[in-house]
Amino acid sequence: MAPPSLFLLVTAWILAIHHATTWADDVHCYAEVNDVTGECEDYLGEGVPEVDCCLNIKYAFKRDSQSECQACRLAEWSQWGEWSPCTVSCQIGVQKRERVCIGQGDCNGDKLEVRSCSLKECCPQAGGWSQWSAWSACSVTCESGQKKRTRECNSPSPSCGGSCRGTNEEVEKCDTFQICPTHGQWGAWAGWGLCSSTCIVEGSGIFPIQSRFRQCNNPSPSSNPPGNQCPGSNRDSTDCTSLPFCPVDGQWGAWQKDSECSVTCGIGKVGQKRSCDNPAPKHGGRYCAGSPTRNTMCNTLQPCPIDGTWTNWEEWSECKRLSSDAVKCKQRVALQHRKRQCVGTRFEGKWCEGEARESRSCYNVDGCIYRNLGSWAEWSEWGLCSSPCGPSERKRSRECLPNHPDYPLVVEGATKFVDVFFWGTPRFKCEAINGQTNRVEETEECRNTPPCL
Repeated sequence: MAPPSLFLLVTAWILAIHHATTWADDVHCYAEVNDVTGECEDYLGEGVPEVDCCLNIKYAFKRDSQSECQACRLAEWSQWGEWSPCTVSCQIGVQKRERVCIGQGDCNGDKLEVRSCSLKECCPQAGGWSQWSAWSACSVTCESGQKKRTRECNSPSPSCGGSCRGTNEEVEKCDTFQICPTHGQWGAWAGWGLCSSTCIVEGSGIFPIQSRFRQCNNPSPSSNPPGNQCPGSNRDSTDCTSLPFCPVDGQWGAWQKDSECSVTCGIGKVGQKRSCDNPAPKHGGRYCAGSPTRNTMCNTLQPCPIDGTWTNWEEWSECKRLSSDAVKCKQRVALQHRKRQCVGTRFEGKWCEGEARESRSCYNVDGCIYRNLGSWAEWSEWGLCSSPCGPSERKRSRECLPNHPDYPLVVEGATKFVDVFFWGTPRFKCEAINGQTNRVEETEECRNTPPCL
């Protein structure tokens, strides 16, 4: 969150540019920015001064149609993109995701994250073929047929989803040296062909025709010894009686205004409409191409309201009493405070919801010596890989947490029971792990990361 002074400077800069008479940087103005890709969306129009487009800080612009999208607001990270596919299909690899810096200025933090992944614990192993079986008998008793033999994928059997390369069956031609006579039979009718015309002339009484054909090949007649030809004709025709009358295509009428400007601040849209009636389509003629509505740009020359946002909470103040009573390292309830600020409200934007200040009850244990040993926390989740390519590693850690004194954590206040918190950093340690009493760390290699180019 930028400090209040930065918002004041940005606002002053926008207003100063808006009133300058020498401004000449016209831009392509857009109403939205994609929060994942950073691309401009919802095009409003071109030839707009940059300062007018940015009267609404939710808008964005391009210097020209080929340049990159620039958001009007201050720089902030987009949402993280989807994780990329794992670099390997089995065992352990890595995957990455990215985000885009959207807005004016630079974003703090990393653009890229990498983590380990595993789609399958083992990789497929191919199997081996057994010996071929004996050839089967010939499939026919005259002329030529087929014989086949088979084998099994079991020498050895594949594992982890593997298979054997090649086929489990072989087929060869076999000849009986005997001639069989074959009589011809018609094959199936082919589909109907196109009609001789695409429409019927209204009132003529003449219809286009369409035909279909078949072949004497199911089977074809043999020649030695000779087989019989197929009986009947190989052609069939019919009238195309279901065709429409020849069409009359529609044409657009003139554009007419359909709405007022869509916004009361910044750049908006004005709607227009037209009718397909000059002439209207008839007998299935094509409807007018294009949209019956469109939007043209309108400029209110008014800045849009900017709602306020809270800054981060400040650190809690020292745990103490208003009187000079000593509370450090003692079972005495004291009080501490913290606050935050509402910044960035401009042009009648909304004030932040919620409280700007809060208090809580506390015990002051800052610097207190704890004689009893602390307790080790559970291991944290593994962190991200240190590099998106080449050699890389990831880490996790566990912390030594204090075992606070057995003070009551809920006490009776003036009107109700209140929670009490421990504040400060006491002096303590845990039982040593690898010589460490406060924090231990583990490192592991990120495997199968892609090579660096």
